[in-house]
Amino acid sequence: MSDIRVGVCGFLGRMGAEVVRAVSEADGMIFVGGADLQFQGDGPEGAFCSASVEEMLREAHPEVVVDFTVPAAAAGNIRAALEAGAHCVVGTTGIPEDERERLGDLARSRGLGLLIAPNFAMGAVLMMRFAQEAARFFHGAEIIELHHDRKLDAPSGTALMTADRIASSWSGSPGPGVGEPSRGLDRGGVQIHSVRMPGFVAHQEVVFGNPGEVLTIRHDSLDRKSFMPGVILAIRRIREHRGLLFGLEALLFD
Repeated sequence: MSDIRVGVCGFLGRMGAEVVRAVSEADGMIFVGGADLQFQGDGPEGAFCSASVEEMLREAHPEVVVDFTVPAAAAGNIRAALEAGAHCVVGTTGIPEDERERLGDLARSRGLGLLIAPNFAMGAVLMMRFAQEAARFFHGAEIIELHHDRKLDAPSGTALMTADRIASSWSGSPGPGVGEPSRGLDRGGVQIHSVRMPGFVAHQEVVFGNPGEVLTIRHDSLDRKSFMPGVILAIRRIREHRGLLFGLEALLFD
């Protein structure tokens, strides 16, 4: 089988650059093109790079496009990639749900796979899964998420997904907090507290409480390398799917 041809939108950013390194070191795939608004004409040897996503798609012909950009740009990048016939793996958070659904419809109509994942760290996926299970046995839950000061969205996509999982375990009967003055964002009865400051990468605590006991589930990404095994897995597997998948667990536990 030939190597998977991978393009990266936002390839000069911190996450994008890590993706390029991971793809270049992985067996069975090759970095063929990058797009970034900051590009000024000096890209990796053997790859076509441009400030224009459309030009990169036209010249590099990637089979899979990975997007780690910003919410304002990501939807357009994904749409362009799907229209060019590329499957998509997206780590950009903050894309509205209705926009995700429209992109999923486009992917399905083109016979392509689209994965949008709030978090690619294996430990973070397990943390969300464990939190959903724990919620069945606890009456109260709150989330504290801490990220670097350049993260644009707050709360994080991981925190929102975790809260939704907890609320689903409560079956429409959320724990304490609904209707009270907010000490954060109230998401289905789960309070989310966001911290943005230098020194952090990506961290989340889920705190559960019952009378007389507290359970804390915490995940820490100390380096962006923690996200790369999930990204590489997604690149390998997304071509097997059609339409929208939301969350890496759709590939881990399918």
